[in-house]
Amino acid sequence: MNDVRPGRLKVYLGAAPGVGKTYRMLDEGRRRAARGADVVVGFVECHGRPRTERMLDGLDVLARARCEYRGGVFPEMDVDAVLQRRPAVALVDELAHTNVPGGGRNPKRWQDVERLLAAGIDVITAVNIQHLESLKDVVEKITGVPQHETVPDEVVRRAHQIELVDIPPEGLRRRMAHGNIYAPEKIDAALANYFRQGNLTALRQLALLWVADRVDEALQLYRAEHAIGGVWETRERVVVALTGGPEGDTLIRRAARIADRSAGGDLLAVHVARSDGLAAGVSHASLARQRRLVEDLGGSYHSVVGDEVATTLVEFARAENATQLVLGSSRRGRLERFLTGLGTGETVVALSGDIDVHRVTHERAGRGTLLPSRRRTLSTARLIAGPVAGLVLPVLLTICLAQVRDTVNLTSDALLFLLAVVGVACIGGVVSAVIASVTASLLLNYWFIPPIGHFTLDDPNALVAVAVFAVVAAVVAAVVDRSLRLSRRSARATAEAETMSSLAGSIVRGGQTIPALLERTRETFGMSSAELVDQPPDADGVTAVPAGPGAWLVLRGRTLSSSERRVLAAFAAHVGSAVERARLAEAAAEIEPVKAADRMRTALLRAVGHDLRTPLAAGWAAVASLRSRDVEFSAEDRDELLATADESMAKLNRLVENLLDLSRLEAGVLKLNLRATALEEVLPAALGDTPDAEIETGDMEGIPAVLADPPLLERVIANLVANAARHTPPDRRVLMTASVLAGRVELRVVDRGPGLPQTGRERLFEPFQRLGDNDNTTGLGLGLALARGLTEAMNGTIAPEDTPGGGLTMVVSLPLAETQASVQRSAPAT
Repeated sequence: MNDVRPGRLKVYLGAAPGVGKTYRMLDEGRRRAARGADVVVGFVECHGRPRTERMLDGLDVLARARCEYRGGVFPEMDVDAVLQRRPAVALVDELAHTNVPGGGRNPKRWQDVERLLAAGIDVITAVNIQHLESLKDVVEKITGVPQHETVPDEVVRRAHQIELVDIPPEGLRRRMAHGNIYAPEKIDAALANYFRQGNLTALRQLALLWVADRVDEALQLYRAEHAIGGVWETRERVVVALTGGPEGDTLIRRAARIADRSAGGDLLAVHVARSDGLAAGVSHASLARQRRLVEDLGGSYHSVVGDEVATTLVEFARAENATQLVLGSSRRGRLERFLTGLGTGETVVALSGDIDVHRVTHERAGRGTLLPSRRRTLSTARLIAGPVAGLVLPVLLTICLAQVRDTVNLTSDALLFLLAVVGVACIGGVVSAVIASVTASLLLNYWFIPPIGHFTLDDPNALVAVAVFAVVAAVVAAVVDRSLRLSRRSARATAEAETMSSLAGSIVRGGQTIPALLERTRETFGMSSAELVDQPPDADGVTAVPAGPGAWLVLRGRTLSSSERRVLAAFAAHVGSAVERARLAEAAAEIEPVKAADRMRTALLRAVGHDLRTPLAAGWAAVASLRSRDVEFSAEDRDELLATADESMAKLNRLVENLLDLSRLEAGVLKLNLRATALEEVLPAALGDTPDAEIETGDMEGIPAVLADPPLLERVIANLVANAARHTPPDRRVLMTASVLAGRVELRVVDRGPGLPQTGRERLFEPFQRLGDNDNTTGLGLGLALARGLTEAMNGTIAPEDTPGGGLTMVVSLPLAETQASVQRSAPAT
């Protein structure tokens, strides 16, 4: 049994390269070593910065593993050496780094780190904000630079400690200008591109907000572990309660303004789905519109189930550590409030404690119905007011009718008393109706049936009057009770349907993964946790419902009512469906390579049947003509036929080489000879393969050498130039330029053709297709597919961009040869 305590992870997070993450990491390593801790450097990349390199002095630096891949040798962290050394602390730089394939290595360095942590070794690492998976697309939109190396957010979130290494954009640009980050020849390009003031400001804000969210998660966890229910006003969180009524838009905008007054404030909208309180008069169309408004304002929408609306609202606000709660003024009129007692708003204020409550007026305030809603259960106020009214109302009516005894006859008196009994029955139900009927019949008998002033119980008319009052009261009370029960069922069904509609809408919008569904379930039912397990546990406070074959949805917290269990069963069905979809997606992912291979074979057969036959037929015809003894060819004719045969064989040879190279790439057996390669070395031969193209090249003399295989780079450039020449109008030239950025050389091949929409660009690199090509009579459609494969084999990238003024630009990015050399030199021997 392995009882090793897992190691702790500390992450230094930066907004951009050069902020000082590696320096801070090494500084902490030196401080720990000075205190007696066993610290080793597993992998640190200094990027040629002297101050950072000096921080390695005195630290135990492990030798790097030399990894061979496609003819090249690359340094990587020697994980086995670190495990064998078993230090207390390991310093591991560049958490998002992609390891060289092969040799049983993990694909990513963060997986190496997890292996060290599992062995009980504490790890200190560094990563930039642009490498977090959730922010990859955001950073690309800001900087225009795609991020090919990422680390899952959850890996960083699980860190025991995250420390933000922050520096203002102006300070970082000054460090860049002083040569403290990149070599002098790269500074101008970096400042004009990735390190622009706006880019750095946006990246800094992303880093600050991400770390703030992480700190907030840690605070919530601490509060939950220590059962802290009070509000800690560390961050403004504004909760706005929505009823689905027309006043919702006003409340949302008001709450958003309150949240905006504090930097980083959160806006949360919540709707309580149940059979009374805020659920009365709900409009699903209004809720859907208000949900979109909340999301447009940067907030989040929540739907919860609760027996008591006011209590549920306050519990939700406390669970979210909300500082302010925004409610609309009651839509009920004065009479309704008098008859039904305190409303939701007043109760929330009484329960809110240290949460500030805002009661926002609106045009619908006080304009509700005059009578109590039939869809509500009897409130405490009505249960008290009913019997009191049953006693008081007949007495008051008796006093009034006694004053007009001479003008109102007995029939009118009886009808008025009957009306009073009906009114009391509507207010208080059966008990109140019985009290009112007995009181009214006795008062009618004593004051209005002769002999006045005496009870006449032996008179049949008096007995009939009492019986009629009792029957009417019982019937009216029964009708009221039935109406209340039916309305409660209807409202509960509406609330359940509303909750499920909200869940289904979220799933349709694609925003619900299995963890998100579990969190939504926990939040909706106000439970402490929700998880998916194979077997339900047998413990108190646990609710378990089946969620498909071999899966159970388990909630921990309060005891759920039967109606809530019905809704929970529907939630479990959605979770089970999500699990099944995930399984099907995995199965489909396994089948997709087989389908892709089948499509490849079909396309290859089609291409071979057409494109290989054309040069073969032309060469064959030329050779057959030369061998014919029936025709005497002149010297010029023979030379032309020989040239045709030679050209056809050359085309055939190029097609076969492309096919073989593509198959080698897919099989991973293409041999590489990576070395320092100057662009001037490969350009003449590459451009010689396209003699008919008009090509204009920029100044390449100042461009440093790249780490590449010269023949393969030559073929990449030749294929890109040939592709650009096919799309460039006859009166325009293909343009080639090069620049240096962030340790890489970017080579651009620019055409002035019609360009290509964003939706079709990924298909551009699929083999055996000629997307947007006007000439479909020659070639297999392998040029761009082969160019990308060869470029990626040389640790480069290739991507299309729009050409200003029209056209398409293919950008090839390759690492500098000197950068790789410095990496190898920076690995000290032990």
